Amino acid sequence: MISIKRVSKRIIMTLLFLGALTTTFEAISGVKAKDIANWYGYDYLSTGNTDSVDQSSDKDTFRFLGLTFKSLRSEPTVTKEISSSVEAVNQDVSLEEDFDWSKYPAKKVIATGYTAGVESTGKSPDHPSYGITYSGVKVKRDLYSTVAADLDVFPLGTILFIPGYGFGVVADKGGAIKGDKLDLYYETVSEVYNDWGKKHLDVYIVEMGDGKITEQQLEKLNNEESMQVFRQKFIKDKTKS
Repeated sequence: MISIKRVSKRIIMTLLFLGALTTTFEAISGVKAKDIANWYGYDYLSTGNTDSVDQSSDKDTFRFLGLTFKSLRSEPTVTKEISSSVEAVNQDVSLEEDFDWSKYPAKKVIATGYTAGVESTGKSPDHPSYGITYSGVKVKRDLYSTVAADLDVFPLGTILFIPGYGFGVVADKGGAIKGDKLDLYYETVSEVYNDWGKKHLDVYIVEMGDGKITEQQLEKLNNEESMQVFRQKFIKDKTKS
């Protein structure tokens, strides 16, 4: 008698557990029992109840659970794809290699480097306009950096691609920057000499400016989602140097 009661109790507990499992599954997945059953050809219309499983029927309960687990086993495995942008970082792809710059107009220039300091601008850090370009934006060395140009050649806001330097946005001018010359912003004097110096090269005109550039525009360029892979690489390389 005791064993019969014990077995009965276990059966009841098992059924309650399975019922709770079914309810939990529906709550989490949003998939109803009849939907899963219908995927596998079990028509609840034949039972006269389209909204729920008849919990009083052990046969229906176990059949439903069998279909549920079968469905879970047959779900496709989700794999994380590595995006091309991540591959670009891992494979050390540069801006020069990733774009076809021949599609853009090229112009031969003489490019030098400058800083915001006394050696380039005559201003010390305590000067009220230290680090402020002619356009009013602050100097910046980033994926899109501020550069100085002859504004008759390259108006403010012009976006250039400068091989070996990156993108330059014309935001400044200089007394010695006349004609086909550029001055590229660097944060330190040692970077000017060690990373650049003076070069004769072709730069590519990505977009001619309209005579103005703002902090918001420059920030938007540097935060362009599709370019973050290259920005991360720039920051990583800059940290190493």
